[in-house]
Amino acid sequence: MPIFVIILVGAFLKRLGLLTDGFTSVADKLVFKVALPMQLFKDIATMDIRSDFSWDFVIFCMVATTLMFASCWLLGRLLFKDGSMVGAFAQASARGSAAILGIAFVENIYGNSGMTPMMIVAAVPLFNIYSVVILTVSSSSGKFSSALVKKTLKSVVTNPIILGIAAGMVWSLLGLPWWPILSKSVGYLANIATPLALLVLGATFKGREALAKIGPTMLASALKLLIIPALIFPVAIHLGFRGSELVAIMIMLASPTTVTCYIMAKNMGGDETLSASVVMSATLLSSITLTFWVFLIRTLGYI
Repeated sequence: MPIFVIILVGAFLKRLGLLTDGFTSVADKLVFKVALPMQLFKDIATMDIRSDFSWDFVIFCMVATTLMFASCWLLGRLLFKDGSMVGAFAQASARGSAAILGIAFVENIYGNSGMTPMMIVAAVPLFNIYSVVILTVSSSSGKFSSALVKKTLKSVVTNPIILGIAAGMVWSLLGLPWWPILSKSVGYLANIATPLALLVLGATFKGREALAKIGPTMLASALKLLIIPALIFPVAIHLGFRGSELVAIMIMLASPTTVTCYIMAKNMGGDETLSASVVMSATLLSSITLTFWVFLIRTLGYI
């Protein structure tokens, strides 16, 4: 609910004239190129990847992420002719708030982050790589060609968010020191990512245009919060994942669509209105669906 409130505050400040179109345009770029990369760099660089590493868990998260994005992309291509809608729909249906919500959520249940850092390392880089690939290919009007492959690869290796993740993984694996001055400086930049992105989302949200896309919005929200978890959860349970591992998988599968989807769609030619609409609806509905998933797996004795 606090996330949804900040979105509404952004809309209110836009009506008052305190957030202008010029400000939101610059703020979008600031979040995409600086704040979000810093946030992910900080989250991953401060993890102890080597001591908690589990091949079974990491491989499961990577395979599940790949299947989520591939199926949502295929569904989007079958349903929509507009390439910008395909890219926005696919990433909004598959990409949750794993990094932003994950650690805080698990700590509230277990008192520590458990296996969530491993889930972030396994899934979040793929979230971003697949999103860049889908948005680049979907927004391209040309047919599959070597030029499109080069453009896609360039988009992946130059994406600021992916660079932030890569830098964080290198920092963690090398065990480099996390000096207080570095922690504070990076922390200040990282801390503005989510609130600024949510304010901008609220300020630029186009209600009438979003209502025209209520069908795709609700389908993407249902896929993100209910359908995908219902399909993959039983597999995770069958494979023996329990406790904090299963909660981390729940966050990966069933967390609401991250505001990063809106930022990336707007900066990479995707349908920003559809992305914003899914972020808002999934965020609001997740207060019910996440409670349901936690209640279900706890009642069944898996956590």
